[in-house]
Amino acid sequence: MASRAFTTFHLTASLLLALLATCHAGSIAIYWGQNDGEASLAETCASGNYELVILAFLPKFGKGQTPQLDLASHCDPSSGGCRSQSKDISSCQSRGVKVLLSIGGADGNYGLTSPGDVSQVAMYLWNNFLGGTSSSRPLGDAVLDGIDFDIEQGGAKFWNNLATDLKKLGKNGGQSVLLSAAPQCPFPDEWDGGAISTGLFDYVWVQFYNNQECQFDAGHDAFMGAWNKWVSVPAGKIFLGLPASSSKDAAGTGFIPAHELISRVLPLIKGSSKYGGVMLWSKYYDDRSGYSSAIKSYV
Repeated sequence: MASRAFTTFHLTASLLLALLATCHAGSIAIYWGQNDGEASLAETCASGNYELVILAFLPKFGKGQTPQLDLASHCDPSSGGCRSQSKDISSCQSRGVKVLLSIGGADGNYGLTSPGDVSQVAMYLWNNFLGGTSSSRPLGDAVLDGIDFDIEQGGAKFWNNLATDLKKLGKNGGQSVLLSAAPQCPFPDEWDGGAISTGLFDYVWVQFYNNQECQFDAGHDAFMGAWNKWVSVPAGKIFLGLPASSSKDAAGTGFIPAHELISRVLPLIKGSSKYGGVMLWSKYYDDRSGYSSAIKSYV
């Protein structure tokens, strides 16, 4: 009896530990689309390394402009060539991978000038990439899962209105539109802060790179101080954003070697109730470093 009781206790303890591990299991999100020579979108999703893929970018929109998609050499949207990506997007989604479109980026020409401008941009995104209808959908018939706000210029006004409009369009149109944001780690973010404070964002992947004052090599207190501020925002899940390679082309600063991330960084943040995982910039650099494969079992 004593032996059986011990075995039962041991099994219960093991199951509890497994449950706790599962509760804090995270995902890997990856940006795709800005580099020649990276794996195709279908291959990216078939790797099994990522739960979220963010298409980068729609770098031109707002201010009365005609929006313009830019997926580097993957396809030419001006000739309708990016509609061929529809099949790959559907392939990703059939594997359970969420696919979002990132608007903005470090380079581009974008911004919102008025509530009317917001409405036009929101309707454009809904009809051309989400659950609406348009005869000129740049990515074809595939319906993306949501929109990523990577706002790094163009002023801080009206992004909260855009988030509100997109969620409302999804609700009225029968689609749950996911929203994500990619703020810099200094808190609050200069551009995305107002939008994130709406409480409408499902994911916030914070760029803990190219920001010397709050990335991991700034020291434990600086890093954790920034992380704890970000996990306090009214959002679903918070991700640690990192470059996928030590290449200075990926990021000037902030790269964390995989073994160091696993042993020193993840143990600090995985206990956060809002911990979502790791975001990587980008697929091109991950293809060359194998970073996601090295960390996936530990995220």
